[in-house]
Amino acid sequence: MKKALVVVDYQHDFIDGSLGFPGAEKLDCLIAAKVRQAIADGTQVFFTLDTHGEDYLSTNEGRHLPVVHCVRESHGWELYGQTAQAAGEALKKGAVLIEKGQFGSPDLAREIQCGGFAEVEICGLVSDICVVSNALMIKAFAPEARVVVDSRATSCADSAKNAAALQIMRSCQIEVL
Repeated sequence: MKKALVVVDYQHDFIDGSLGFPGAEKLDCLIAAKVRQAIADGTQVFFTLDTHGEDYLSTNEGRHLPVVHCVRESHGWELYGQTAQAAGEALKKGAVLIEKGQFGSPDLAREIQCGGFAEVEICGLVSDICVVSNALMIKAFAPEARVVVDSRATSCADSAKNAAALQIMRSCQIEVL
């Protein structure tokens, strides 16, 4: 069975930067371990990077979320901590890095669809925006795949929104562990 692990936007700006929140850093060890285990198991690993330009505030997203973040090549744009180290190892073994300028990535969803993955696990940040967006896109592009989100490896600043995002994913036949 062909499997994939998707790490969504585990970047500095969502952990200790402009959109960071307490507790986001606590996911680092678990996400890094998932990446390393995926490498050992021969699972295809994908990393998404929320990526914006200096013109972010003039974009539709920037007008609705007026907090500059994840500007390409900035510190906040980079992957965080042990996950960044694990990503370096994974990229040497064929992991795929996908920059995305919006919440969900059509490129990622197409990669999953065309790759014929039977199972896709998703983790990362933030659960109520980019994780749920990518999970729903993956499920739409690969409806027969088992799509799983580990609730221990995703979160957001608002616990009620986190719970709501997890429930929405369950409602859309995404397995939440």
